[in-house]
Amino acid sequence: MMDALLEAYDLHIGYGGVEAVRGVSLAVRPGEITTVIGANGAGKTTLLNGIMGVLPAYGRLSYLGRPLAHLPVEARVAVGLILVPERRELFWTMSVEDNLRLGAFRFHGLRGRTSPSFLERVLEVFPRLKERRRQLAGTLSGGERQMLAMGRALMAEPRLLMLDEPSLGLAPLIVSEIFRVIAELKERGVAILLVEQNARAALRIADYGYVMENGTCVLDGPSDALRSEPRIVETYLGLGRNPAGLP
Repeated sequence: MMDALLEAYDLHIGYGGVEAVRGVSLAVRPGEITTVIGANGAGKTTLLNGIMGVLPAYGRLSYLGRPLAHLPVEARVAVGLILVPERRELFWTMSVEDNLRLGAFRFHGLRGRTSPSFLERVLEVFPRLKERRRQLAGTLSGGERQMLAMGRALMAEPRLLMLDEPSLGLAPLIVSEIFRVIAELKERGVAILLVEQNARAALRIADYGYVMENGTCVLDGPSDALRSEPRIVETYLGLGRNPAGLP
């Protein structure tokens, strides 16, 4: 079995006096998609923020075999750990292209990292952004904004890309496109930690999954096994519930 790229053991994460994540353990392996599914309020976003260093996390957390807890957010970005937050946090009054270039800030001063050819490689993943590269980010549709947030993250050349609810608020056809891109990123060698309420779509493309409820991990396993687990089918998949139009 491949060594894990990211390992967390017995993580406890809280904010405002509330412990929102309690005793969660997980692993993300190179070149794989790992998903964390669960209802709203289960602690999924808090988990990502703790891994990223936005919130203090207690327990064991390692990346590339080295302890991660002492590193500030900027240092975690520098070693290739990138988070696309649920709110996307784009610069609305800047163009699509300028937003993308800002994603490569950790390579400032390094030859070739913000070159036109590198930018074009990212735009190849998102043809719609290529068409709108001169357009202001604030004028994009919701799906295009999600694509831009993901594209900007790719400009930082992540080894591990963490995505927080990338399908939230998007139309079914756009959700299908977003998940197609996520699967393509895996084929390009990017490891992905995907947090999603859309369990059907997430488990369809993931290699391994964790189920969170009320701040704890209640179930985990290969995604194929989770898709046939009666509890998951009844609670998260549900016959006839397929908002993304996915099998």
